[in-house]
Amino acid sequence: MKKSIALVALAFGVTGAFAQDLTSKKGEPFLPEAGDYAIGVDATPFLNYVGNFFGKSTANNAPTFNFLNNSNLMIMGKKFVDANTAYRVGLNLNFGSTKYTNNVLDQTSTATPQAYVQDTRKVGNTFVGLTAGIEKRRGKTRLQGVYGAEAGLSFGSTKSKYAYGNTMDNTHTTPQSTDWATWNGTSANSTANGNRTTETKSGVAIGFGVRAFVGAEYFVAPKVSIGGEFGWGLGLTLQGKGSSTSEALNASGAATSTTTDTGKTSTFGLGTDNRNSVFGPSASLRLNLHF
Repeated sequence: MKKSIALVALAFGVTGAFAQDLTSKKGEPFLPEAGDYAIGVDATPFLNYVGNFFGKSTANNAPTFNFLNNSNLMIMGKKFVDANTAYRVGLNLNFGSTKYTNNVLDQTSTATPQAYVQDTRKVGNTFVGLTAGIEKRRGKTRLQGVYGAEAGLSFGSTKSKYAYGNTMDNTHTTPQSTDWATWNGTSANSTANGNRTTETKSGVAIGFGVRAFVGAEYFVAPKVSIGGEFGWGLGLTLQGKGSSTSEALNASGAATSTTTDTGKTSTFGLGTDNRNSVFGPSASLRLNLHF
């Protein structure tokens, strides 16, 4: 931590003597211009790398590009329409699935040792996030104040499907099955189960947020700045109705499915960015690259 603080102070101090010089020795402009684009990444890996380099650390790992928004992992960018105005956007498209397997004893096996069958759980998730806003800046030196406003919208949902190796019937009314609610990744976590889940759906979660922000950037090299910002605004999340489907034996001894709905929820927050999950940890130091 001390190394990072010292490094930032060094960067400000060394370049401070040339604060009024807005071009490099090669004539390259330090500040952004109309038509420039920019991306923002987490500055911490770079500060740690340079700090450890000066501190002669033997474990100085190369810096990496890290997302600014650690909660939703959005790609952040800007386009400057003039030297003091930029449009900014953030985008995340996330679609994926994960499959879990667990071995349980085969209820029909007569071998010694007893054979196993496999239970599976497949989890699919979808998340789409978008932020857009406008940024203004002021200042006639390498130290630039920034301020503006932006809005964000997100959609997300999850779905889980379960399949069991042991069937449920009149002969096996409580088949040995994985207890997925408490499963910890070991094959031993199974139980005799007469009512087991076959599918769950979360329902669509819709998030909306608006915020005003203020911050500062210092250009340590042509078109390269270190800065950060704080924001204040509101966030609203609406969680739609989900469902849970399970199977059990009915009165006639046949396995039947029953689906029950889960309730809706809504959350509302008004305050700093720490209470607004749409935009994430905006107060972190960031490295801005303009081109």
